[in-house]
Amino acid sequence: MRGATCFLLCSLLLVTLHGTETAAQEVQPDPKAPCANWMGGAPGYPGHNGLPGRDGKDGKDGLKGEKGEQGEQGRKGDSGEIGSRGIEGPRGFPGNPGMKGEKGEGAYVYRSAFSVGLAGRAPHPNVPIRFSKIFYNEQNHYDATTGKFHCSIPGMYYFAYHLTVYLSDVKVSLYKKDKAVLFTYDQFQKNNVDQASGSVLLHLSAGEEVWLQVYGEGENNGVYADNINDSTFMGFLLYPDLDLH
Repeated sequence: MRGATCFLLCSLLLVTLHGTETAAQEVQPDPKAPCANWMGGAPGYPGHNGLPGRDGKDGKDGLKGEKGEQGEQGRKGDSGEIGSRGIEGPRGFPGNPGMKGEKGEGAYVYRSAFSVGLAGRAPHPNVPIRFSKIFYNEQNHYDATTGKFHCSIPGMYYFAYHLTVYLSDVKVSLYKKDKAVLFTYDQFQKNNVDQASGSVLLHLSAGEEVWLQVYGEGENNGVYADNINDSTFMGFLLYPDLDLH
């Protein structure tokens, strides 16, 4: 009896639960369906726009585009700094010979020279020694009759003399325009033949004269010459004055 009662209570409870579930299913309307079985409210206003979403991840690189047209030429830039000097290049080939120049005027060569020797004993002192043995006197600027050299071309001259000394001492001087400019003295040694010499550079003007002479008393006139011993006097022009060119 007790068991039958429990069975009936359980059955009644199941029926009640089933009916409640069925009623609930019938009451719930379909939210997507039109309001057929219930009273719906008025439509609401649209909501505000939401905040922008976060940036998405970078996409993959696209394909390379076609080459664009060439742009306009830009303005010229500022000059750069001077670079360092480069390495010297190889030597070039010789150029072609130039044209032949016009014929120039020939340079005139001024000449004046003499070389003479003593033919015998020297004359008296204090007068020009006349060297009458002529070795060279092409321009005839030396006068053998006076023993003097006459300057015809102004300029710088070189003069020299080499004398044999015998029997007595020798004192000689070189004169320019009546003035002694060079002196030479040699003391004779008995039973001996000696030599005396001198040389000088002189500037001469046209018309000036140069000669050699013994000075002092007669005992100083030992200038000598014979067939094996010579006493010579010479001179020549080194270069003329510039105003002659």
